[in-house]
Amino acid sequence: MSAPALPWCADKDPYADALRAGRGPLFLRRPDGWLLPLEVERWCARADEADMGVLRRCTGAVLDIGCGPGRLVTALSGLGRPVLGVDTSPAAVSRTRQAGGAALRRSVFEPLPGEGRWQSALLLDGNIGIGGDPACLLARVRELLSPNGLLLVEAAPTEVEEKMVVRLDDGTGGGRGPAFPWARLGAAALREHAEAANWGVVEQWRSSERPFLCLSPLRATTTVRTGSIRTVPGALPTAVAAQLNR
Repeated sequence: MSAPALPWCADKDPYADALRAGRGPLFLRRPDGWLLPLEVERWCARADEADMGVLRRCTGAVLDIGCGPGRLVTALSGLGRPVLGVDTSPAAVSRTRQAGGAALRRSVFEPLPGEGRWQSALLLDGNIGIGGDPACLLARVRELLSPNGLLLVEAAPTEVEEKMVVRLDDGTGGGRGPAFPWARLGAAALREHAEAANWGVVEQWRSSERPFLCLSPLRATTTVRTGSIRTVPGALPTAVAAQLNR
């Protein structure tokens, strides 16, 4: 499975600037001028009660896909969960590590440690849109999870299903990043995509007007790898490696 272009990977771009400041404004902009506000302040704050409701459902070692500034990674660490965040943004990885979390600068579509053995994975904050193709992303996450693993996904707050090309925009008219593919799925569309990809819906709920689904593969589609995982120096905590090698 080839990796799409990495849009949020520059040291200096609207996303990096927003993370360093800990605040917006920051938007996704379509070519027609439509803007989707991004919740930078919430991402840079501590995990809220809606987040914690998701994290308490995690089991075993957790992979946070598109971890951003690391609030979920640090919250999971506080719960005693072995956890690794992955993100293409250097600013996101740096902020996560500064907060005491473990993070790796890598696309989810590139080789990752522990493939086939993660017990839980997260796609929150709209990250089901990564790559612009939810079916492709769901297939990739199946490769990363153990056969009995769980995927916790956040849907869009309204019922929507769209694939689009967007840019990051800081709202000033001058600060824009490169174009990249993205997708948005409401809960009904996400459920439909998941079931079509042979995921079972374990649970569906809303918290603070944010919809979530807990998914589990209905059958194994990848071979669980044996032996020691390939580690990245400084990126994978001993506790995570121990969980994945059990």
